[in-house]
Amino acid sequence: MKKFLLIVFLVGAVQVTKADVIEDIAVYMKNGDVKSLSNYFASTVELIILNQEEIYSNVQAGIILKDFFQKNPAKSYKIVHKVNSNANYKFGVILLSTSKNVFRVSYELKASSGKFLIAQIRIEENKE
Repeated sequence: MKKFLLIVFLVGAVQVTKADVIEDIAVYMKNGDVKSLSNYFASTVELIILNQEEIYSNVQAGIILKDFFQKNPAKSYKIVHKVNSNANYKFGVILLSTSKNVFRVSYELKASSGKFLIAQIRIEENKE
C-alpha cells in the first residue's frame, strides 16, 4: 500500500511540474486562441495595448484581444522572462513576432481558488 501511495504521489508531482501556465498562455497568444486564453481571465482584466489602458470585464477583454490578434496574427513567440517562484503570483514576458511588428507582451497572474487567473496583459511595441 505504501508503494502504491508513493507512486500516486510521484505521478501527481510530475504532472504538476509539467503544467506551465506561463507557457500555455504564450502558446494561446501565439495562436490567437482567445477562447482558450479567456479560460484564464479573472473577472476583470487590465489591458494595456499600445498605450491604451483600461480595465475590462473578462468578456470585453476577450473581444478586444480577438480584434488585436486578427489585426496582428503571430508567427512565433519567445519567452524572455518568467516569475513563477511565488505560490500566489506568476508573471511572464514574451516577444510575439507578427508580419507587421514584434510586440513585447507581459502578463500577470494571481492565484484564485486554486487556479492562476490573468489580472493584467500589457502589449507594447518591442523597442530592442
